[in-house]
Amino acid sequence: MLRVALLQMNPCGNDVRANLEKGEQFCRRASELGADIALFPEMWSVGYSFFDANEQGARERWSEKAIARDGEFVQHFQNLARELNIAIGLTYLERGDTAPRNVLSLLDRRGEILFTYAKVHTCDFDMERALEGGKEFFVADLETQHGTVRVGAMICFDREFPESARVLMLQGAELILVPNACEMELNRLAQLRARAFENMCAVALTNYAAPRDNGHSIAFDGIAFDAQGSSRDMCLVQADAREAVFIAELDLEKLRAYRAAEVWGSAFRKPHAYADLTAQRTEAPPTRTTTRE
Repeated sequence: MLRVALLQMNPCGNDVRANLEKGEQFCRRASELGADIALFPEMWSVGYSFFDANEQGARERWSEKAIARDGEFVQHFQNLARELNIAIGLTYLERGDTAPRNVLSLLDRRGEILFTYAKVHTCDFDMERALEGGKEFFVADLETQHGTVRVGAMICFDREFPESARVLMLQGAELILVPNACEMELNRLAQLRARAFENMCAVALTNYAAPRDNGHSIAFDGIAFDAQGSSRDMCLVQADAREAVFIAELDLEKLRAYRAAEVWGSAFRKPHAYADLTAQRTEAPPTRTTTRE
């Protein structure tokens, strides 16, 4: 059984040092609960905070909060991963080439960075237009105490687009990590369930606790039907609104057996019919002047 810890927390504002210390406390709690992987909510280093566009110099001060991938913040959690012998899905505002990036670095239990993923679907209708967006999705083989699992990541608004999870599935992802920073209500919860169902992937999402957001961190195992063909609830755990570490236990052997036998995934796809999915145009419904290709 692979144990994924959803670190549902509230940030200490945009105080990077205080968030580092609180994040460490929650990682230690996850380790005590036997976690193999600990997952942070979105852009944890600054508590998913931005700036007042009407305040002079605010954007520059916010940009100064961005940290280097090889800097103290990330190194601290690399050392912690080694000490606790767990993997960490660490999120932070990273210093980019042209602007800060909203990223997740997957640290293995030896503290090595397997990949750093920058959010592809930045919320360009809002403050995230100030971010440098990612260009691709990543998957890596993560070796844990309970075996190796192929892990990918998408961040918050990425899950609103079925292509995100589909690309990760096509790269072989068995588990998709989803840092989040918005209300997880009925429709978004159903949407995430659909991503797990249609890709036969386990999906684990960590959100901010109330009152920053509404909690409801959640994980699905991607196994929609049992051995007898009867529908089953894929939900492994669903949090309430409070601050806590919530553990999702994933049976990898059952997931792999299900993926080998069922019809979803890539076997019956018809890529030749999907040309419009990669067409470089923006058309109704709806068009937006703020969108970035």
